[in-house]
Amino acid sequence: MVRAGWGIDGMDIAATRSSQLAAALARVAGGDRAALRLVYQDTSAKLFGVCLRILKDRSEAEDVLQDVYLTVWRKAATFDSGRASPITWMVAIARNRAIDRLRARGAGGRLAPIEAADAVSDPAPAAVERVELAQQQQRLARCLEELDVRHANAIRAAFLDGATYEQLAARMNVPLGTMKSWIRRSLLKLRACLER
Repeated sequence: MVRAGWGIDGMDIAATRSSQLAAALARVAGGDRAALRLVYQDTSAKLFGVCLRILKDRSEAEDVLQDVYLTVWRKAATFDSGRASPITWMVAIARNRAIDRLRARGAGGRLAPIEAADAVSDPAPAAVERVELAQQQQRLARCLEELDVRHANAIRAAFLDGATYEQLAARMNVPLGTMKSWIRRSLLKLRACLER
């Protein structure tokens, strides 16, 4: 079934427009402002529609459309007709710019002044906290070395690897009650060692 106006001649017209647009983009890449004007005349309605559909705000869509043509002016040399048609390439630019604007709007729209960075806390531990943590880890390692090897291994497996008392008792071939006693006595020794 052939649509009205889209017979063989319609496809030829679309192909001709595409090749003319590709040629105009090549001239834009060379700095030809008249070619950019032709590209704008041939594509602005479609690209504005893309921006407006995403942003739902005419003023913002106009701003983004201006950014789109600035990008086309700067990046025309990167257009590759083997990868996409000219209009597909430009629609992708318009879509990406509009989505970027949407994200900026969702994040508060405007950037805060640099002075606001002072109020932003850093979730990473401060240098003093890192030093204290390292010292605590060294003390714990030293205290673990003071325990019987089997008891130290049971503590590591229980509290670092997440093994249950039953699993440890089976792994070390001791009764469950013995394993619980080892863990309890070892924890008391560790506590006393760490409090020194």
